[in-house]
Amino acid sequence: MIEVLVVDDDTMVAQVNAAYVEKVPGFHVAGEAHSAAEALARLEMPPRPDLVLLDHYLPDETGLAVVREMRRRGHRTDVIMVTAARDVTTVQAAMRLGALQYLVKPFAFAGLRAKLEAYAQLRRKLDHGGEAEQAEVDRIFGALSAPPEPGLPKGHSPTTAELVRKSLMNAEGPLSAQEIADRTGVSRQTAQRYLKLLERTGRARLTLKYGDAGRPEHRYVWAARA
Repeated sequence: MIEVLVVDDDTMVAQVNAAYVEKVPGFHVAGEAHSAAEALARLEMPPRPDLVLLDHYLPDETGLAVVREMRRRGHRTDVIMVTAARDVTTVQAAMRLGALQYLVKPFAFAGLRAKLEAYAQLRRKLDHGGEAEQAEVDRIFGALSAPPEPGLPKGHSPTTAELVRKSLMNAEGPLSAQEIADRTGVSRQTAQRYLKLLERTGRARLTLKYGDAGRPEHRYVWAARA
């Protein structure tokens, strides 16, 4: 299990983020902290976290100050910034201090899950050890970057498109928009929009399920399974 420390000055937000983390297979919340001092103290306690989800706006210090102090103390714990700070200066500073990812608030469960799954993929690549050829180095550096969906229309998110695509690909049979929404954490309307896009591009096929009365239910199946 990947142990995660959730740091946010708002206790309710920290609880929500912690609940999100627990929903992602392979991840476990090691603890929560609501200030810089509390976060730094928690890093010294077992179980030692592998990853910190770190807010920037803390009551006693900034998240970036926490990262600087972590590195000064020799902590190699990975960091994903999870914050409402969206100015380029802060984003650039987080990158230079070694934050692996930067997730801007507000976000849905799907957004955080995509970041965590990408992080888990990165750890799996690094756990193999040994030497790496250029192709493997490229895969390691690209592990945290979701590839853009080819031909994605303006206003569509590559991360959401990938979540919907994977859910449909991994399904044993046709799924409705509501079922996709339940699996991905997006709204039904969003799921429907991305399913229609997959249908238009030929990667999914629409099937109809007729009930006793009323309009038939639209269900989608990955094209290779249809």
